[in-house]
Amino acid sequence: MTPFHGTDPKKFIADFHESFHDELVNGDEDAGVIVDRYHTPDIVQIADGHRMDRDKLIAHTRPVRKNRPTARMEVHDAVADGNRIAARSTLHVTNRERDLKLEVYFFGEFTPDGRMRRGHTLTRTVPAA
Repeated sequence: MTPFHGTDPKKFIADFHESFHDELVNGDEDAGVIVDRYHTPDIVQIADGHRMDRDKLIAHTRPVRKNRPTARMEVHDAVADGNRIAARSTLHVTNRERDLKLEVYFFGEFTPDGRMRRGHTLTRTVPAA
């Protein structure tokens, strides 16, 4: 069984990121519990060359929770093969009255229950409108 369960890959990845972000910034549950709900204990994410394991990912959530940015992900393309997905998207973020727009290229591996096991992300900041 694949983690995408017949879901369109664009919808799966958009929902994954939106739900994770929403729970982090709008909830009061422990960040570790939220991270574990969306990621495996052996998660490895490499974002723009920076490696994050579970502990580093939890630490990364602290400033996000403190600043409570709004975020919207616009997924342009996504393809899935088995438990892997590749996606190209634009992330729109408003943080402390500053608008950011990022091109995002994501390659990830997910478990059958939809948690991320591996993620590789490349981003590029583009001028916000």
